[in-house]
Amino acid sequence: MLADARAFVAAGAWPCAIVAVNTVQSTAGMASAMAVDAATVRAQADALFANQDVAAWKAGALGGVANIEVVRALRAAHPTVPFVVDPVLAPTRGGDGARLTDVDALDALRSLLAAATLVTPNVPEAETLLGKTIRGVEDSVAAACAMVDEGASAVLLKGGHLTGPTVTDVFATRAGAVLLEGPRLPVPGDFHGGGCTLSALITGRLAAGAAPMDDASLLDAVRWARARMERAIARRVRVGVGLAVLPLDEELR
Repeated sequence: MLADARAFVAAGAWPCAIVAVNTVQSTAGMASAMAVDAATVRAQADALFANQDVAAWKAGALGGVANIEVVRALRAAHPTVPFVVDPVLAPTRGGDGARLTDVDALDALRSLLAAATLVTPNVPEAETLLGKTIRGVEDSVAAACAMVDEGASAVLLKGGHLTGPTVTDVFATRAGAVLLEGPRLPVPGDFHGGGCTLSALITGRLAAGAAPMDDASLLDAVRWARARMERAIARRVRVGVGLAVLPLDEELR
């Protein structure tokens, strides 16, 4: 949540937060996660949407079906506000009790994707949602297009979990797929919250921009966010044991 807020600021937007899952975590990993009750999630959201000028919003870890239904209702109430879904299922490093979205909530999560302006899964998340194995760029293109066929308006399938000297993300819409390539940076070990940070940078860029919401605007926001992520990864820092963290500040604009 803190990393998302810093990403919004780096994108030139003002952050607000709705907590849907409480976690026990640090840079050493996530020990456990517990969903916040749906009534509290809805109360948080109602307060913000009633009093803040929400220019874009994103959903990350939601916990279970009840919270996903809250988000679907919010989307129905605010259909014109850009909405990014990062379908977080489990942390990169965590124990058995650290699952961020229940397995029995997958059908509800799939239905939420169709309501999103943009969906940003990584490879393991896309494999789980589609029930398919992704082994390379060709599979990634097919998977991203399959998610569009199932109702998503646009998909950014992140390629960081694949191997090779180049990282290839796939941006897919009903108009087709675009490959976004970049060098695989020599990162010793993992860093914390990369996928969440990228989706937050995209959402913040959409909130800060005045362009009409179309495929070109989405792709511009994605390209901008990817460039900032590359800078942040190159400047990663360690603040304790375990995973590194990504520095995000106005210099990344």
